[in-house]
Amino acid sequence: MSLEPNPGKPLTVEVDGEVWARYPVKTHVVKPGEDIVLIAERYAKPHLREGDLLFISEKVVAIAQGRAFPIDEIRPSLWAKILSKFVTRSPYGIGLGSPWTMELAIREAGLFRILLAAFVAAITKPLGIRGLFYRVAGHNVAAIDGPTPYTIPPYNRYAKLPPKDPSGVARRISERLGVKVVVVDANDLGVEVLGKSHPDVDDGFVKGVFRDNPLGQASQQTPLCIVRRVS
Repeated sequence: MSLEPNPGKPLTVEVDGEVWARYPVKTHVVKPGEDIVLIAERYAKPHLREGDLLFISEKVVAIAQGRAFPIDEIRPSLWAKILSKFVTRSPYGIGLGSPWTMELAIREAGLFRILLAAFVAAITKPLGIRGLFYRVAGHNVAAIDGPTPYTIPPYNRYAKLPPKDPSGVARRISERLGVKVVVVDANDLGVEVLGKSHPDVDDGFVKGVFRDNPLGQASQQTPLCIVRRVS
């Protein structure tokens, strides 16, 4: 199987004077309980070369770990319903702008911390200071996401927590495949590094090479990406 860039995404990108190719790798629709190490080995290993890096969407790791939940099974509290109304929604992901995802945030961080984060955001946002909600609430809360119409079924009706121990997951995959591995939370607004197998993989490089989200933000079904230096 040949690897091709997703529609509308260029194959290569330049970072700090070097050109890197990004090869999205298509998989089956991953289900809870599957072994993400075996999935990476099955789909990515046949295409890997020495010196490659493997980037993995945090969403597929969370799903495999059973940290994605049908929204029909989530019962939002009153606080979740109230707080979610004040969240600005993005066309690239619902974030905490739904009662289901806000409920997961409350369960993950605790009600007090979420209320404190909301209070800090409320008094600083009018001053032009943004992003303090997630600084107070914690990085795990920033990676919570919910159902969107363009997500592959059945996950268009799911809300998810961030993966557990993403760096540990990256290390296990790296040991099996022999390349450096990065777990990323990427969308068309930005990139966050959640975990990596080797500390010498620079976060700035990851954000630069993935700045246009070559995995796509719809139903491309490509949660893995081989990153290869071409010059």
